Amino acid sequence: MIKLIKSTFYRERETKDKLTNFIGRTSQLSFGPECEKFEKNFAEYQGRKYCIFFNSGSSANLALIQALLNSGQLKPGNEVGFSALTWATNVMPLIQLGLRPVPIDIELDTLNISSKKVTESLKNKGLKALFITNLLGFCHDIDQIKKICQDQNMILIEDNCEALGTVYKGKKLGNFGLASTFSFFVGHHMSTIEGGAVCTDDKDLAKMLRIVRAHGWDRHLEEEEKEELRAKHRVKQFHAQYTFYDLGYNLRPTEINGFLGNEQLRHIDKIIQKRNQNFTQLAKTIYANRAFIPLRHSHIDMVSNFAFPVLCRSQGDHDRLVKKLKNKLEIRPIVGGSMILQPFFKKHNRDQTETSSCPNAEFAHRNGFYFGNNPELTNSDLKIITALVR
Repeated sequence: MIKLIKSTFYRERETKDKLTNFIGRTSQLSFGPECEKFEKNFAEYQGRKYCIFFNSGSSANLALIQALLNSGQLKPGNEVGFSALTWATNVMPLIQLGLRPVPIDIELDTLNISSKKVTESLKNKGLKALFITNLLGFCHDIDQIKKICQDQNMILIEDNCEALGTVYKGKKLGNFGLASTFSFFVGHHMSTIEGGAVCTDDKDLAKMLRIVRAHGWDRHLEEEEKEELRAKHRVKQFHAQYTFYDLGYNLRPTEINGFLGNEQLRHIDKIIQKRNQNFTQLAKTIYANRAFIPLRHSHIDMVSNFAFPVLCRSQGDHDRLVKKLKNKLEIRPIVGGSMILQPFFKKHNRDQTETSSCPNAEFAHRNGFYFGNNPELTNSDLKIITALVR
């Protein structure tokens, strides 16, 4: 069977050998210089001023929402729109932190929300922010969505966990909003085993994210920032490292994660290029099949995804393929499916569940699946996949 991923890391043997040597020689495994080095390197790769490294992409989502609340940019009870077809831990922080999540339906030809869908949602909702998901390497007209957010004074943030390296109109996804989140979980574009990040150009937000990441401490701030906080709150030196300035958690990664991130970033361009080549080759054949809804991607300069989505026109075709591919090609639902259909959302957002309608997200939930697109797929693998998915 062709699995979602073939190995934990790109160039796994080499990476494991280097990791073993690193663990043997380093004097520190808790958050330290390797993590800080990765933050600098990843910010440079993404083209953002700041990168804050976390222990997972889900933690990055939680920290970002908490940071926006801590800074007063969001307030409890604010309505926040989100892509109805997404991952659960995009929505959960909104619920957990007292915001009102508003699902926005997707377009079937890109699996992402569009400016049209956002405009429709604004007719009935007073959204303060929009948490958009760049699902599986795709986007719709995110530039127009950004313009709407600017015109309506809404905060735009991106979940870019599934679109690392995708380029739309000359700009990398993850660079359209105030901030964006990333995941480096095994199976995603690059692996640090567990890991995630937030990227932003906003210095104050980056500062608050570092506070949120480490208990509410100032320990990982710049010296000047520490001095300002301590002076403002009249904190004596004896208590300085154990003063908690705002709401936070322990969401820190380890030096192991940082080391792996720096190693994998050395190969990121090759990884993304190969994923793009795989996608392009598979799309020509699979999306030509009339049993599937072809996903539009001609508007995207570079599609980079870790999984290839398939959307069947009928549930009968979907169920037939699921049965046919068993033990031959590993497949999964399209991310977390429609959040409206998930038990946690029904339990904690009964009013939204009863009044919201996201038919396209529900269609993708019932009729869609994906299989892995990893840089180790061979030409033989691609031929087998093409023969199977039909």
